[in-house]
Amino acid sequence: MERRQHLPAQGSNGERPLAVVTGASSGFGMLTTLELARQGYLVVATMRDTANNRMLMQQAGDAELTGFIECMPLDVTDHGAIADTVNRIIDMYGQIDILVNNAGMAIGGCIEEIAMEDWEKQMDVNFFGMVAMTQAVLPFMRERRQGKVIQISSISGRLGLPGYGPYAASKFAVEGFSEALRLEMLPYGIHVVLVEPGAYKTSIWNKGFEYMEARVPAESPYSGFFNAILRYSKNTAEHADNPQEVARAVARIALSRYPRLRYTLGKGARAAIIGKSLLPWKWFERILLRELEK
Repeated sequence: MERRQHLPAQGSNGERPLAVVTGASSGFGMLTTLELARQGYLVVATMRDTANNRMLMQQAGDAELTGFIECMPLDVTDHGAIADTVNRIIDMYGQIDILVNNAGMAIGGCIEEIAMEDWEKQMDVNFFGMVAMTQAVLPFMRERRQGKVIQISSISGRLGLPGYGPYAASKFAVEGFSEALRLEMLPYGIHVVLVEPGAYKTSIWNKGFEYMEARVPAESPYSGFFNAILRYSKNTAEHADNPQEVARAVARIALSRYPRLRYTLGKGARAAIIGKSLLPWKWFERILLRELEK
């Protein structure tokens, strides 16, 4: 059972504690940045191009939070830049209390037809970038014997769905990495947490659909099956939950003294994971494939 939430501890100079959020220009990252600032954190919002921070800073201005958000450029696939950015943050603020590894993308299609460079790109962004960012931050948290690393994973890290092989593979990797890391870091007072959203209304859906449609030609032997997957996915996206729910959950985790390892969010997400764990696989796969035929 979790302890009650509390206000964030003050920084070394009596100031707000510091959170770093990757991929903060839109979606979960943007909303999480705003929510953490609202809950008492100074937030360094990183993104590939700070020219894309207009929506974030507009909403921050509306909420009178601009003084608590600092935008920095960061491409998580540039590991040298990660080290430089983390060192700059430490030089400026002296500490990092919360790391939210949110930067990500979704590549889909049918596995036989997905080019190796697409697999590599998916893993570079969703997994290797997250590993590099975590490695850069851990020494500073370990020295202070406190901190939280919050990984924005996905239900696709627990359940591989057809049409999303690369994305599922990257998120399964995040899950295994985070389980091992949590056990390594708990003796140092650092909590590693997985947030596993199901379907939420974010830009990753439309970006993913465009990517998929451009890579499955009409003459593909998988075109019929792929179109069924796409119809199902678009219908799911249309009825997806409000992503603010995920941002609020991340803020609650940041404020919790002893967060658990996993937080599964979104309608149907827990049921899918429970179904996979309890049902014989043959039954479970029939249910999934029938859903695609609707």
